[in-house]
Amino acid sequence: MNAPRPKDLDLSVIIPFYNEEENIEEAYSRIKKVISRLDRSYELIFVDDGSTDHGFDVLKKIAERDSHLRIIRFTRNFGQTAAMSAGFGSARGKIYITLDADNQNDPTDIPEILEKMKEGYGVVSGWRKNRHDTFLTRKLPSLIANKLISIVTGVSLKDYGCTLKAYDSRYVDAFTLYGEMHRFIPAYARLAGAKVTEIPVKHHARIKGKSKYGISRTFKVILDLLTVKFLGTFATTPLYLFGGVGILMNLIAILTGFYVLYQKYFHDIFAHRNPLLLLAVFMSVLGVLLIMLGLLAELLVRTYHESQGKNVYLIEEKVNF
Repeated sequence: MNAPRPKDLDLSVIIPFYNEEENIEEAYSRIKKVISRLDRSYELIFVDDGSTDHGFDVLKKIAERDSHLRIIRFTRNFGQTAAMSAGFGSARGKIYITLDADNQNDPTDIPEILEKMKEGYGVVSGWRKNRHDTFLTRKLPSLIANKLISIVTGVSLKDYGCTLKAYDSRYVDAFTLYGEMHRFIPAYARLAGAKVTEIPVKHHARIKGKSKYGISRTFKVILDLLTVKFLGTFATTPLYLFGGVGILMNLIAILTGFYVLYQKYFHDIFAHRNPLLLLAVFMSVLGVLLIMLGLLAELLVRTYHESQGKNVYLIEEKVNF
């Protein structure tokens, strides 16, 4: 197990970007102006997700005169989740703040978000109450996704897609991100014990550059949501899921078998001509296979945690330990 990173700074501001050459310098200036006034130690981590423009070169020149600016550059485009994960993995702040580099998020909301965190919240999420995006391709898919995610995860937020968020680093460091999982960080943090809340933030229309989001992301979100639900509920007890469904299958098989016998003795329907007999056999075999699959999943989970020293808990405090 890797040693935990030292948290010797107050804030780590993480900004993933892809082909934002027209916006990147202004984004840096606006964020820097706000963060430098907070009287807190900080770092700005820009993560270049395989851009094909000159945004990285622009930032590299700025980094020569600003030691607070750190840049990570990917070999190719790996996606926003990977970019955030790389930022989190290199961050030294006790609080992580994320926002986009397209200047649609407003850095002036950061102080208010940080003030909200002082109330004991592990995650404070931005809510783009007056969102300046197209309805059909951006707002509508987002509305559907937010409702669905809230129902499945039990963490009710109006705007999961807003990148402007603040996290207590303990909760983010407790898990690894994959796929399009960055939008589910509040749900993961809640599973780790964090209090999650949401406040309205300003949102600006995009003036320069092109949006990298499309309606196709909605389908990816739905698929990743299944993973989140499974990991959140059955990550350490997969047998409860597979075994539970397997037992249900066997109960249906038994009831179907009794019904086949009933039809044979009271309605003269021969069992070998009754398709329900095949259904009973199929359900029984499938049920046994699911139970066995659950047992194998239990072994994999235990091997995963024990071999890598992974904990299934996050400690809030120790006294006289």
